[in-house]
Amino acid sequence: MEPKASCPTAAPLVERKFHVLVGVTGSVAALKSPLLVSKLLDIPGTCVIRAWDRSKPLLFCPAMNTAMWEHPITAQQVDQLKAFGYVEIPCVAKKLVCGDEGLGAMAEVGTIVDKVKEVLFQHSGFQQS
Repeated sequence: MEPKASCPTAAPLVERKFHVLVGVTGSVAALKSPLLVSKLLDIPGTCVIRAWDRSKPLLFCPAMNTAMWEHPITAQQVDQLKAFGYVEIPCVAKKLVCGDEGLGAMAEVGTIVDKVKEVLFQHSGFQQS
């Protein structure tokens, strides 16, 4: 199966003013990560990653059930995204909604915001406040 060159649901290209893309996902990350890695991104909302200007930072915040997080495929997929140059904001350990305790919870909002500021500052000299 060949990946499509463009997303069929994408709007016409306009001047891009985005400086960073942050992918924040819930447990569906376990479903989307293989798609991101294999470049089969025809699901609306994820194909933007293929069209993303790779000279600009892309950050991702995985979050999923502990068993899903600890599966070896997940590590391979996260490593592949990092190999593309994307920046991981790692998940954290705590009690999850499903009742599990362990890794898999999304990073705290403050952590995500701080990392976005850091990456923007490093990438383009934006002022940190």
